[in-house]
Amino acid sequence: MDETVSLPTAPGTTIELIDIQRIMHDIPHRYPFLLLDRVVDVVLNASAVGIKNVTANESFFAGHFPNHPVMPGVLIVESMAQTAAVLVVETLGPDAAGKLVYFMSIEGAKFRRPVVPGDQLKIHIVKERNRGNVWKFHGVARVDGTVVAEATYSAMIRDRAAAV
Repeated sequence: MDETVSLPTAPGTTIELIDIQRIMHDIPHRYPFLLLDRVVDVVLNASAVGIKNVTANESFFAGHFPNHPVMPGVLIVESMAQTAAVLVVETLGPDAAGKLVYFMSIEGAKFRRPVVPGDQLKIHIVKERNRGNVWKFHGVARVDGTVVAEATYSAMIRDRAAAV
């Protein structure tokens, strides 16, 4: 069964599930740097929840840390950014064609507890505002309902050709 949901364009429209194929359509990230498995509960122009199943097979665990695997905090923040990028692309619809979403700033990042193999990250992001091509978000990552990380960050939407 194809889990990809057709793309509504009205702000505030809800999308229950964006599967991995749709995520890879929306953003250019690929293994080993694609840090989302699905995005759920998307409210266009407002919020989304990204899901990352953390497994022992992740390439970063080989060096962070041997015999005590911990997901790097910067990758948790990156998973927040990828969730936000999917929200932006889905919100913009056809206007997002040929564009990329780039980090501009990260503020107030806090890491509350280590994320380890077997955890499922649920990344709750909320759009705080956008002005033109700059969007600002607040993200909170949870494992089993417990906050493990949070950050406020902004991103810029740019044409792929102009991004060089």
